[in-house]
Amino acid sequence: MRQLAPELWVTERPLRFGGLQVGTRMTVIRLSSGELFLHSPVRLDPALAAALEALGRPRFVVAPNRFHHLFAGDYVAAYPACELFLAPGLERKRPDLKIAGVLGDAAHPAWANEIDQGLIRGVPLMNEVVFLHRPTRTLLTSDLVFNIGRDSPALTRWGFRLLGGYGRFGTTVLERLFVRDRPAARASLERVLAWDFDRVVLAHGQVLEHGGRDGLRRAYAWLLA
Repeated sequence: MRQLAPELWVTERPLRFGGLQVGTRMTVIRLSSGELFLHSPVRLDPALAAALEALGRPRFVVAPNRFHHLFAGDYVAAYPACELFLAPGLERKRPDLKIAGVLGDAAHPAWANEIDQGLIRGVPLMNEVVFLHRPTRTLLTSDLVFNIGRDSPALTRWGFRLLGGYGRFGTTVLERLFVRDRPAARASLERVLAWDFDRVVLAHGQVLEHGGRDGLRRAYAWLLA
């Protein structure tokens, strides 16, 4: 795992989607209780389990949109005390998972003192819930934005060029197509943009260490205008 800030780590894994190697990233927050909040879980292996247990007790796992759920069950199986929270719609897509709740705008009391959250409405294909770790001014996203650069494989760079999302922190043409209710999506983004954040951790591409709020506003200028 790689530490980004006090009580904030990430771990990255290869992941192929739509024929492209896009990679994926899990974010780990150590709460003031010492319990771990795991965002967008990646495959759990013995090395990762040991690294997590060295930090604290894995306690809360969030599958933040309708795509980022593949490995969520690994953690509940490995840690019986773990509570799993799903983005809206995943409870129907993954009836095999034992869940503690469905995510929305209200943060769970266990993390509400440190983490805010908000559902991006109007995009039912994803139903993404984003999170703000207030102590480090870090926004956690999954597929809301991408940051695919020169470190990505050639085929991935080519694919994101075609989608209009290569070489910058931003969206692709797909995000525009996924929006079904523009006023609802706009209102959700405006709520997020009112938060105080600088860093953006995303699932695919490079972490944006600074300028995250302005970057997100530019990325969604086509929706916010």
